[in-house]
Amino acid sequence: MNVSYRQLKAFILIARLGNFSRAAERLHITQSGLSAMMRELETSVKGRLFDRTTRAVALTEAGERLLPAAVAAVGSLDDALVDIGGIGARAQLSLKVAATPLVSSSLLPAVCGKLKRTRPDLAIELTDCDLHRALELVENGDADFGLGFFFRAAKGIERTLLHTFHLMRVARVEDGEPVPPGTGRAQWSELKDVPLIGLPADNPIQQLVEVQLRKFHVDTGERTSFNNFDTLIAMVAAGMGTAVIPTFALLACGRYRVRCDVLANPVVPVGFYRIVRKGRESAPAMDDFTAALLALLAGLDGGVTATD
Repeated sequence: MNVSYRQLKAFILIARLGNFSRAAERLHITQSGLSAMMRELETSVKGRLFDRTTRAVALTEAGERLLPAAVAAVGSLDDALVDIGGIGARAQLSLKVAATPLVSSSLLPAVCGKLKRTRPDLAIELTDCDLHRALELVENGDADFGLGFFFRAAKGIERTLLHTFHLMRVARVEDGEPVPPGTGRAQWSELKDVPLIGLPADNPIQQLVEVQLRKFHVDTGERTSFNNFDTLIAMVAAGMGTAVIPTFALLACGRYRVRCDVLANPVVPVGFYRIVRKGRESAPAMDDFTAALLALLAGLDGGVTATD
C-alpha cells in the first residue's frame, strides 16, 4: 500500500469541508489535481471513499472507516515534525566545546561573556578535559569542536591553527620584589643548574620543552611534575622550581607572584589549534565563537615574533 501524508491531509480536509472545490483552494492546487490525488488514494486502499453529488460530498462506509485512522496518523506525524523542528532549532542555538582546563578557565569565560551579550540566544556547553579526551569528544561527535595544543593531525580530524604562542620561562618573584609587567627575555642557557618543574612526561608541550632543554645540555632527568598549568604556576610561585610553558599561560601567570620571560635563541613557536571532525557540518555560531577567541588571543603573546 502506497499512501502518502499529502494524500491523507487532503482526504481529511475534503471530509471536513464536504467540498472538493473549497479543499482544493485551501491546498493551493487545482480541483482536477485534487480529484486525481483522491483517485490514487482510493486505488491504494482498494475502496471508494466519497459519494459525490452536484451539491455535496459525503464519505462512503470505507471513507468513514478510514477517517479516524487518517486523523490519528496525520496528527502523530504533525506532532513528530514539530518535535523534530524544535530539536533542530535547539541545535542551531547550541555550541558544544571541548577544551583543556587552562583554556576553559583563562580564555573561555571572556569569550562566553562576550557571546552572551551579542548572542543571548546561544547556549554554550563547555567540557574542560585533557587533550586526549577533547579529541575523543570531537571524533565521536559529542563536541562541535575542540581547542588546545594539538600538535599532531589525527585521522578524520581537521586542524585549524588559531594562534602561535612561544615558550617562556616562569620563575618566582621573591617577597618584597616588584613583579615585572608583561614579558621579558631570557636565554635557554640560563636554565642550566636551575631546579625545573613541569607537566607530566607524556604531555606534548612538556615533550617539546624537553627537546629544547637537551639542545642546551640542561638536565632532563626526572623532575617534579603537575597535571595542569594552573597548579604548575602556583608551585612556581611557592618556590618549588622554575617552569617552561607557552606564553598562552600569561593570563594565569598574572594571578601569581611570578615573572615571565620569553626564551630566545631560538624563540620556539607553539601552535594553538581548533579541531573539528572532517565532513561534519559547521556548527552554527562557531565562526562567531572563533572570532571572539581570536580577538582575545591576539593580545596574549606579549608582542613576541619569531625573529625576537
